[in-house]
Amino acid sequence: MDINNLLGKLLDSGFAGGVAGGMASSLVTSKSGRKLGKSALKVGGVAAVGALAYSAYQRYAQSQSPATAPPVQQSPAHAAASAPPPPPHGSAFLPALDDHQGQHDLGLILIRAMIAAARSDGRLDAQESQLIFQKITDAGLDNATQNQLIQEMGQPVDIDAIVNSASSQEVAAEIYLASLLAIEVDTPQEHAYLGMLAARLMLPPELVHALQEQVAQQKQALS
Repeated sequence: MDINNLLGKLLDSGFAGGVAGGMASSLVTSKSGRKLGKSALKVGGVAAVGALAYSAYQRYAQSQSPATAPPVQQSPAHAAASAPPPPPHGSAFLPALDDHQGQHDLGLILIRAMIAAARSDGRLDAQESQLIFQKITDAGLDNATQNQLIQEMGQPVDIDAIVNSASSQEVAAEIYLASLLAIEVDTPQEHAYLGMLAARLMLPPELVHALQEQVAQQKQALS
């Protein structure tokens, strides 16, 4: 299983409130996992996150420059009813189909962001972390990627590394959106973490709102 498929499985199993769903439904009992939905995942994990971020970014861009921004492909009402289409391959939101390294690198960035968000309220204890380690080692990744993810789980969150991995505002939006997908934002620690993350990623408040609205609509449609 490559990193893109692992990300897709995390999303498909309901990455919420921890390290989620099928990967961690047995780990997180205080919050309910839910599926992002197969319709959002037909194009794979990286593209699923990219689709949601792209839709939100389009609405944000149009609100900033209505006369010059590209048209929004879906209205918010429509977006709530079904998964938005993926962004164009080769765009800042989604590497080209033949750019396997780019797909891998972006998928790894998003998984690391989700793990960091899941740990932001301090609820993952040693036993839970050990179970997550086992899932990572069972995922069929190469040794280097396995070790990287396991180290990420075993060390304090490196927010600098996450922020520095945002090579553009589009990738920053995907990092923030993936973090939103990873948790139920219902503790002061999670609110504080997301506020700090948005500030460190230098995301405009209007774009943050659009990303939050996109995730809320998607979750509502699938609840």
